[in-house]
Amino acid sequence: MIRDPAALNALLTRLYRFVVDECIPLEEQVDRDDALPEAIVRRMRELGLFGHSIPGEYGGGGLSAEELSCVNMVVSQCAPAFRARFGGNTGIGSEALIADGTEEQKRQYLPRLADGSLTGAFALTEPGAGSDATALATTAERDGDSYVLDGSKCYITNAPIADLFTVFARTDPAQPGARGISAFLVERATPGLSTSPGYAMMGQRGSPVGEVHLRRCRVPARALLGGVPGAGFRSAMKALNKQRINLAALCIGPAIRLLDEMLRRSRQRRQFGQPIASFQLVQQMIAQSNTEIHAARALVLETARSRDRGEDVTLTASMCKLYATEMCGRVADRAVQVYGGGGYIADNPVERLYRDVRLFRLYEGTSQIHELNIAKLTLRGQDDDLRHRQLHQPLAAAQERP
Repeated sequence: MIRDPAALNALLTRLYRFVVDECIPLEEQVDRDDALPEAIVRRMRELGLFGHSIPGEYGGGGLSAEELSCVNMVVSQCAPAFRARFGGNTGIGSEALIADGTEEQKRQYLPRLADGSLTGAFALTEPGAGSDATALATTAERDGDSYVLDGSKCYITNAPIADLFTVFARTDPAQPGARGISAFLVERATPGLSTSPGYAMMGQRGSPVGEVHLRRCRVPARALLGGVPGAGFRSAMKALNKQRINLAALCIGPAIRLLDEMLRRSRQRRQFGQPIASFQLVQQMIAQSNTEIHAARALVLETARSRDRGEDVTLTASMCKLYATEMCGRVADRAVQVYGGGGYIADNPVERLYRDVRLFRLYEGTSQIHELNIAKLTLRGQDDDLRHRQLHQPLAAAQERP
């Protein structure tokens, strides 16, 4: 749902200029130093980037899912590390709190997440609980007016720099699977919480990812998200459903950038006395990439609109994540191919983006997990609403024609 097209277009224009004029010139430095300059983080705060999806009553921009998807397609046209710096606050790091937090919890944390004075992190994954997210070993034991948390999390975006962690832990060992899992809002200064240094990674350098360790970490009972034990896994799934739409949109920006690089290179590079853009097999790679970008964009926007209408998007969000991340990987591979040997040399954005986008197919559920999820939901008949729209929307549109 786009509420004010003119206002959204103005926002997208401002963000595009920020990306092109301020972020892209820093990409090589960020990749080399594995850190964002603090000056660019201050600019993100000034532009309100940390609060785009946080409701307006808590100081955020209150963007709808469709509006946020449009924003994500723009801000992701530079190296993913830039968006990752504020993306936790405007995505997975705040979404569970927005969806299920108590009013007191929202008032305490959302305004500071929105203005960027706090950085949020979503601490779900563990060494033995990745694709099987219900296999959590982290525990939270009730002790009077407190809970005591013990366990470790891994591969947590922004863990080394985060101020507020949404931590998922098992509060009821007698309840198997998802039913015994709760979520907690844990501040960095809490005794017993520590984080590792950032991992050295293949790509997305400048986006710190690390571990969270909880050793007899005592938090007050009011830190329990929503004040309800056993509801944590549902909160996680709500956050992940929206984040999968966000991530799919974040794959479209790099693909657009890579297609631009393919066009530029194919027009400039000459072989056999002519630009390689005149060769049909190069044209095929360009055509396939442009078509897939448009298909991913259409799928993401339609799914975002469905979410804004209050529909269950569990199935289509999974489709978005699977298709867009795989699409982006294919476009990156073709871009390197069009560059030829130069695409393998670390002096151009194609080589850097090729490394960066590889991670998209792993986090928020691997491609293989999403394929299984899509198949299971389809076999269970949970795509009835989708099938209904496919059958009846074209008919309705035809009936509206004069």
